[in-house]
Parts: sequence; C-alpha cells; structure tokens
Amino acid sequence: MHGINEELEFKPVRAAVLTVSDTRTSENDTSGDLLQQRIEAAGHQLAARDLVRDDIEKIRAVVTGWIDDPEVDVIISTGGTGLTGRDVTVEAVRPLFEKEIEGFSVIFHQVSFQSVGLSTLQSRACGGLAKGTFIFCLPGSNGAVKDGWDKVISYQLDSRHKPCNLVELMPRLTEK
Repeated sequence: MHGINEELEFKPVRAAVLTVSDTRTSENDTSGDLLQQRIEAAGHQLAARDLVRDDIEKIRAVVTGWIDDPEVDVIISTGGTGLTGRDVTVEAVRPLFEKEIEGFSVIFHQVSFQSVGLSTLQSRACGGLAKGTFIFCLPGSNGAVKDGWDKVISYQLDSRHKPCNLVELMPRLTEK
C-alpha cells in the first residue's frame, strides 16, 4: 500500500527556495512565500531563499552555489518554466543535472491537468539531481506551486512515504 506510514520516523530535509521573476519582489513573492510556508509546515528546514531576475547566468549562479552547499538537500524554484522568451529557468538549470527525474515532469503535468486542463502544456516543469542535491523547477503561479508541492514533492520528501521516497535515497546519491 502506498502513502504515509505514521509509525515511521520523519527525517526533515534542508530545502532552498528560488523565485525567478522580472516582476516580483521580496514583498510580493507569493509563490516563494507559499513554498517556504509549506516546507516549514511539513517539518523541513528552510536552508536558503533567494529571488533573481529571468537571467540564465544569475539563476545558474544561485543554483550552483546551493548544489555545492552541504547544508542544502533540495532546491525548489518557482517561475521561468514557461514558453516566453524571458522564461529561462529550464535553460539555466537543466544543464546542471547529472540525472533528470523525468517522472517528476510527467506526474506534475498529470496533477496540473486536473487544475488547469490543457494549459499545463505551457509549463516545462522539470526535476533532476546534481551532486546529491534534488532540484525541482516549478511554474511561478501559486496554483502550480500548490500542485507541485502538495501533490507531488511533499510526499517524496517525506521519509515515511511508502513504498519509497527520495529521502531514503539521499545517503546513496553520490556513491560510485
């Protein structure tokens, strides 16, 4: 049976949140706020948070710094996954992946389809792994953040989720 087994120990992870936007500021970053609130409410630690413009080099610099930081287990970005010319999060982050988590995109789109229908086609949400750090790139809307966290990421970051979860893989992610 799949789901949360309350009899097992919960192991918190350290998550960094990156908002990518040309229009949001720290005062009106509702998507970043939602992610932070949900991460902390789930019992995880917010390791870092930042907001950068839609610029490949700036995005990549922040994400690379967090990948190299042993105090960050997971990076979740919001914004910049669309189809417009300014949407460059995927171009900035995907080259950093050592392994792509193709299933994340598939499941995200299934969940998103239930909320926004065929409009989910306009998202390039993706996930991957770099130097033992999980990375998830979500669209910038509050609805997409809720769908991505509430229905996908939160379960895989809960060490009690069965039959398996990403937390139990963490000690083995960099093995040769």
